Order: sequence, then C-alpha cells, then structure tokens
Amino acid sequence: MKDERNKMDKRDKEMKRFQIFKVLILAVVIGSNSCGDFLDIVPEGVATIEMAFNSRTQALKYLATCYSYMPRHGDPGQDPGILGGDEMWTEPGGAYFANFGVEGYRIGLGEQNAVNVQLDFWGNLYQALRNCNIFLENVEKVPDLMEWERNQWIAEVKVLKAYYHFYLVQMYGPVPLVRENIPVSATVNDVKVVREPIDDCFEYIVELLDEAIANEYLPLWVYDPAEELGRITRPIAMALKAKVLVTAASPLFNGNTEQEFLLNRDNTQLFNPVPDPQKWQKAMIACAEAIEICHDARIELYKFPNTGLNPLTDTIATQMSLRNAFTVRWNSEIIWANTQYIVGSMQLATTPVLNPTWRDAAVTRKALGVTLKIANLFYTDKGVPLAEDNTRDFSKIYDLRVTRPEDKLYLRASSTTVDMHFDREPRFYAWVGFDCGIWYGQGRSDDREELWSVYGKFQEVDGKRPGGLGPYSSHYPKKYIHYNNVMTSLTAYSITSYSWPIMRLSDLYLLYAEAINEWEGPLGPNSSEMFKYINLVRERAGLRTVRNSWDNYTNNRKYENKEGMRQIIQQERMIELAFEGHRFWDMRRWKIAYDLYRTPMESFNTMAYMTNAYYTPIVLLNREFSIRDYFWPIRNSDITNNRNLVQNIGW
Repeated sequence: MKDERNKMDKRDKEMKRFQIFKVLILAVVIGSNSCGDFLDIVPEGVATIEMAFNSRTQALKYLATCYSYMPRHGDPGQDPGILGGDEMWTEPGGAYFANFGVEGYRIGLGEQNAVNVQLDFWGNLYQALRNCNIFLENVEKVPDLMEWERNQWIAEVKVLKAYYHFYLVQMYGPVPLVRENIPVSATVNDVKVVREPIDDCFEYIVELLDEAIANEYLPLWVYDPAEELGRITRPIAMALKAKVLVTAASPLFNGNTEQEFLLNRDNTQLFNPVPDPQKWQKAMIACAEAIEICHDARIELYKFPNTGLNPLTDTIATQMSLRNAFTVRWNSEIIWANTQYIVGSMQLATTPVLNPTWRDAAVTRKALGVTLKIANLFYTDKGVPLAEDNTRDFSKIYDLRVTRPEDKLYLRASSTTVDMHFDREPRFYAWVGFDCGIWYGQGRSDDREELWSVYGKFQEVDGKRPGGLGPYSSHYPKKYIHYNNVMTSLTAYSITSYSWPIMRLSDLYLLYAEAINEWEGPLGPNSSEMFKYINLVRERAGLRTVRNSWDNYTNNRKYENKEGMRQIIQQERMIELAFEGHRFWDMRRWKIAYDLYRTPMESFNTMAYMTNAYYTPIVLLNREFSIRDYFWPIRNSDITNNRNLVQNIGW
C-alpha cells in the first residue's frame, strides 16, 4: 500500500508540474506572433546563442528548433517510403506535382545518383544534430527554468538526437557520429570526420535512448494533445529503442557480407560480415519492455466505438476500427505522430469523387494509385495469402464475376468485377479503393442505406478522362482518407486532417513477434507471446488466429518453422502497415528488396471503358534495383570536401 501511495503521490506531482507546463506553453504561444515565430531557427553566433538561453521563453523556442528538423513522414515529395518503393505510383508530369516535390518519384524511377542526390538528408540532419548539441550544452544556463522541466527537455532532445542518427543510418549506413559539437578552435583536420562502424552507430543511438529513458521526468503520456502532440514521451523513447534494435539485428546490418569491403581509408571495416544472433535477443527484450510501458500509458489497439441509436453493421464497424486507427488524430493506438506533416494535400491527391453530382470536380487529383502487387498482397477472408488459400483458384483471380447480395457492404450490387475483389480480408476493403468497391463515409454514414461505390472505368465518375486526367492506377490508398471528408462543390472538398503516425502499437506488436521468431523460432519458450501479439493484430482486423487459418485453409503449416513464420510475420507487417512508409525500409533491412522489385508495378487498364479491357493488367513501371540501392550515395561534393569520407559501394 505504501508503494502504491508513493506512486500516486509521484503521479499527482507530475500532473501538477504538467499543468504548470501547459500554462507556460500557452503563454509562450500566445506571446508569439505566429507558429512560424515559435519555430524560428536561432541564428549562429556566440552572442545569439547566449540570448537563446537567457530565459525559459527563448530556450523553449530553441527546443522547438530541435523538433523542426523531423523528416516529413508521409509527404510524397519528402518521404522516400511513399513513392520511392513499389506500393504506389503516379503519372509522370501529372497535376500531382503541383502540390508535391518530385524527388521521391525520381528515386522510384531509378534516377538516384551521387552528383545530385535525391532526398539527401545528410546536411539537414547534421544541422539538426548540431542544434541538439547546442541545446544540451546550454540548457543548464537558463535561469528561470524549473529543474523538472529542464530534465524533461534534455531527455526529449536526446531522443531527437538518437532519431536523427537513426534516420541517417537507415539511409546511408555507417555515418559519422556527432557526440558533441566540434569547437570553433578546431583545425581543418579536426572537422574532417570519418564514418564509424555500423555497430558503433547503433550502440551510440541506444546509449542516447537509454539515457533519456532513465530520466524520471520524461512523461508517460502527453497531457495536453492540443498543445503537445508530437512531443517525446517515455513510450516513444522505448518504442524507438525497440525499433532501432530490431533494425540493428536485421540482415542488412547484421552480418551483411555484401558490405564486407566497405572500408574507411585506414582500412577500418564498417560492416561486420559475421551475424550476431544475440542482437535479436536484445531486440526481443526491448520490444517487451516497450509494450509494457505503452500499456501503462493506456496505449491500445484502436476499436471504433460502435454506439448510438443506429450502430453500424459489424462489417463496417470493423472497417472503421481499421481506417480510424490511422486517420483519427491522437487515437488510442498512436505511439508517435509527426506534427511536421499534416495530412491534407495527400488526401486531395488520393481520393475519388464518388458523388456523380461532382463528377467534373477539379479539386481532387486522384493522382496516387496503389499497385496490383500490393492489392494482391492482402489476405483472403480466411486470413491466408491468395496463393495459399485452398478454397480458391489463384490462377483465376483476374476472372470476371458478378457480385452477389451478400457482397453489398463490399461490392456494388449487380456489378461485374474480378475474382480478386471477392472474399478478401477487412483490411483490404478498409484500406484499398477500387472499381465497384463500396466506400463508406464521404457524407453517407448509415450503412443500412445505399453507400457510395467507385466507378473507375474510362470516363466514369472516378475514371480516367480524355487528355489523361484522372487516376493513374486502378486502386486507391483509401487508408489515407478520413471518412468524414466530403465534397461540397466542384471546387470545395472538406478535409479532416491529422498528423502522420510514425509508429502505431500494431507496428510494435509485430516487431516483437519478429524478434521472438528470429531469436528462438516458433517452438521456443516465448512462442506463446509471439503468437499472442500477431494474433491481436489479426483479431482487430477480423481474422482468425495464425494456427486456425493455416490449419484449415492452406495445405501447409509453415508457422511451425522459423522460415515459414518469418514469411507470415513479414506479410503481416506489409499488410498492417501498408502505405505508411514502412515497407520501403522493411524490405531493405530484411534484404529482400531485390526480389520484390523484380515484380513489375502493374495496374488495371484505366484507359478502357469495356469491362474485359479494363480488367486487363498493364505494366506501370519495371523497377530496377541492385546492391547499391540498399543505401543512399553520399554526395560527391561532400566527399571532395572531406577526403576522410568513403563512398557507399556501387556509387
């Protein structure tokens, strides 16, 4: 009882501190001229640095500066995971580019090069690390900053510093570490840093995270989402540590023989070609600890509260649980969301018109389309891959079928579409839009009445138009579209925006399952935990357990061995996290990108209006990928300026 009382007293004190913090935050925001003022980056110079830390108000601005370097996750022009991979594609030179940059698109085209590096974060993130170090070196000087708040800010910036290093490592592999800033008195040789071995990079990242986690003032949750959404919490720090350690244990970084000959100029080996299985054990422990702290913070898989006078059918309620897990701002499942990118324009670029009243609307661009390989990746309603389901013939997935009455919440009545659109798992219908597919929301919320459906053939409401306007692919990333969005005129589209989720609880659950399998396999002492957490993700998606699905609906029991379970976990991640930017990094760390990219990016023929012709797969792009593409090149000019840097293999 005494321990419980002490915990409650400590929590009460923490709550009081954060009430004070909330008032102070509001005072700073109100006192600023604009959000832009709050994020102003402090100019360089000793005098300016002194001024930046002469009061709490100024130091808070510098803290905001440290956050301002967060990569714009989800921005198609800035996030390589959106258009740099094989999940989605767009039309070359189309209207899409009026709202977004083109660098991610060029990576997808295979136009990466060492002269003009596409999405080159090298300089920006090293500037971020410099500012984080300036903050850590000077925050002790702030005279009117409470000790608890100072400690909290220090922990936040250490997590940011760890994340910026981690992002660099994912992109470039071994990188120079910025433990502290180089002093002004440094010589020319002092500033010519070298790349450090990949194991040292991960070790330092984890060291920073451990220091932040050990800080008792790092809060368990954000107390005021309206003002503090995106600020670092203990669950964020621990979930990030889990992800870092899973990445460090993965084949791209753990025993990568293809990188064996990446050496510094003094012959220091940057990749150890001998795999260390113990890394998976460390990752497994970190995932378990992160899950525990997330549960303590009341982070849980989102479930749609299907209440009210007219509750939804179970079918649509399940889809709403899935759609809202991504699009509802600060829902129960979000561990970390990025306030640097608010998803508004992305929704314009991916939504169909639906309402024939606005068929000529120009406000939505329908410019980002899902590839057929991803549409086919989703399970059947039996919870197994299309190719493994023993109740259907995979060779006939493009055969035409007429919709049945029991399909009315999935497919438009009395319509003809392909076999692949029938009897699929709820995530397919919740996250992918397609011709003849039902689209809940967009102004129609009673699923007992007729709902919108997509008309995607040439010159139909949501189809291609003469001159090339319209969707570039036959499938839409419905996952991005908030169900409350609605078109009100030819030029007005009401959007419910949200911050892009960097990490959801389902992501962490699947990382844990992966780490257990890689460390001990499906027959080890923690196998029950592995199945528990992958099955929790499947249960929310309306699916049976792994064992039940594979025992009853396939001709194999591959979950009984490590290699088969690895396939299951990887496909589960690629489905659950589809279109969120994770697949791009996952298939690299798993070292399977070469094989996946060899499958062409296809769509149905959006230029056809006859059913048979429309449902004919056509190639959008044949992607190229080689060993060098696992990592970004370092810009040639950076290597020219610092001869201690060595270029990545193949560039």
